[in-house]
This record gives sequence, structure tokens and C-alpha cells, in this order.
Amino acid sequence: MIEVHSSFFVYFAHSQEYTMAENNFVDYVKIFCRSGNGGPGSTHLRREKFVPKGGPDGGDGGRGGHVFVRGNAQMWTLLHLRYKRHVYAGHGGSGSGHGSFGADGDDITIEVPLGTVAKDAETGEFLFEITKDGETQYLAKGGRGGLGNTHFKSATNQTPRYAQPGEEGEEGWKILELKILADVGLVGFPSAGKSTLLSVVSAAKPKIADYPFTTLVPNLGIVSYRDQQSFVMADIPGIIEGAHEGKGLGLRFLRHIERNSMLLFMVPSDSKDHRKEYNILLNELEKYNPELLDKDRYLVISKADFLDEELQQEISAELSDIPHAFISSVTNQGILQLKDKIWQILNPS
Repeated sequence: MIEVHSSFFVYFAHSQEYTMAENNFVDYVKIFCRSGNGGPGSTHLRREKFVPKGGPDGGDGGRGGHVFVRGNAQMWTLLHLRYKRHVYAGHGGSGSGHGSFGADGDDITIEVPLGTVAKDAETGEFLFEITKDGETQYLAKGGRGGLGNTHFKSATNQTPRYAQPGEEGEEGWKILELKILADVGLVGFPSAGKSTLLSVVSAAKPKIADYPFTTLVPNLGIVSYRDQQSFVMADIPGIIEGAHEGKGLGLRFLRHIERNSMLLFMVPSDSKDHRKEYNILLNELEKYNPELLDKDRYLVISKADFLDEELQQEISAELSDIPHAFISSVTNQGILQLKDKIWQILNPS
């Protein structure tokens, strides 16, 4: 977790803000990749006027170009790939006489944000994930160049007139899927106060309004803590009952929760049944991916400025077996204590 966080921190430290525009945030693309074919080896035979003995001197073919994926901590979207659906690397050159090798095919490198997962589109097979700045993985390997005829000469075959053809490259449809990397993921129903909390504890400027689904893309903010320390918080678009089946914003954003180190559940104080709402959120995460329940989690009752002390005590009794706290992003009630609790969970002694 620390390595992933530090990569993001470099970017956040400069910008102090990491809000994603709705029109520009793309977290899923399907692209067709083709690496280059290897070049054929040469069957050249040496013939020079003042060289009494000739013979095979064909060079090897060049390798085909690779298609790479490289992590870039300055990027936050796959938008640049939305309209570039086909990626082709160059073919290797043919070998030639005098042992000359063919040129290698041009490589193609696709820059992606940290947290990008690559899969085979046809089989769904997981290929790799990019979590570090500069980390590079093969998406499609270029074919090897063929050997020239000089490799096949022997005492019994002094003038081989054949060489290897180059290997074909790889091709196929690949899926690149972005999963947001953050220390803390905010989980809650629409209008639970997630965006408001993020705007209060960080410099992020998410869209805030009093209607459901205000947040249509994930927003990230860096939260300053004591002694110039910090952690990254992600506002994930609201979950509704049945989200694992595609209802509401559906599966589109549930994947982003997988990358968070801990989950901060938010239930508003005016909820009719706080425990039921919390259990619905847990159920949606479990049905999407049971491993999500293994993450550290903490519950906050938001909009606590609407509650008097007696109501807070009643709600606490209702949630006695669930670690929880009361906060108000409007009055800053409990915000500092919440930061302390999050830091304690992220950095257990």
C-alpha cells in the first residue's frame, strides 16, 4: 500500500487537487493490439573478387516490435485510448549479406494511469496490473527474427541455401480497466455526504448537490494530517441496492473499491434504519467481490449536526457492535477525530 500511495503523492503534492471531469474520465477501453512479425533471415552467399573462398553469410532478421504498457503517475484516465482502438507495432527487417542483421520493428508503448489492469478480451484472463510509476509490461510480444543461413553451415553442408522465416507477432483484443488507487474509499448511498466530506478534508472540488447521483465519476483528494503527513481519499459514486446486478451506476464503479486500503462507510443521520442501510452496503460489496469484506472498515454517521445528544445515544445503542463515529462536514464536528481514526487504521502500530 505504501509504494502505491507514494506514487500518487508525488502528483498530489504539486496539485493539491485531483478532481476528475465527468466528460474526460474513462476507466474502461477495449483495444486491438498487434505486435510486429520477425524479419526473415538471409540466404546470401558471399562472392567477392579477391576472396578465394565464399560461403554463406546471411544475417538474421530483426525482431518484431513489442506493444508495451507503462504506468504514468501523472495520468488519471484512459481517455487517450478511447478513439485509438487499434495499436500496431512495426515488423522486423530482413537480414542481408555480410552477416548484417535486419532492423528491429518499432515498439509501441501505451501510457496508462496507475491502477490499470490488463485482461484478454476473449478469455477474460488476467494479464497484469500496473501499480508503479514507470512499471512496464508486455501487452503483445513481437515475433523473433529468423536465423540467416550462416547458422546452418557445417562440414557436411557448407553452402546452405535456406534460412528461417521470422516468427509471427501476437494479435488480439485486450481490455484495459482502471481501478482507482487510494488509501480510503468512501462507500455509501447517493446523497450520504461523501462528496461534502471530501471537499472539507481535502482541496478536491467534487460536484455537490442535494439530489442522487451527483457524483458520476470517482474523485480523489489528498487529506493533510498531523506533522505534514497525508493520505489519499476517494469519493466513489453512490451505491444502491442491486448495484452488483447493474442497477443504478451498477458495476461501473464498484471495481474502484477493490483498490482501497480501507473502506469508510457513510450513512446519513436522517436514515430511517442506519443498521439496515449499512448491511445493504455490505451485502452489495460481498456479492460483487467477497474479498472486499476482508478490508478494514469504519462507519460514520454523517450530517450529525441534525442530531441532539439523546438521538446520538439512541443511534449508538443501535450500532453498539459496529465501530462508528458521528461527523458533520458543515460544522466540522468529529472531523479531526475521524482523521485520527483513519490514520490509526491505515498505520497500525
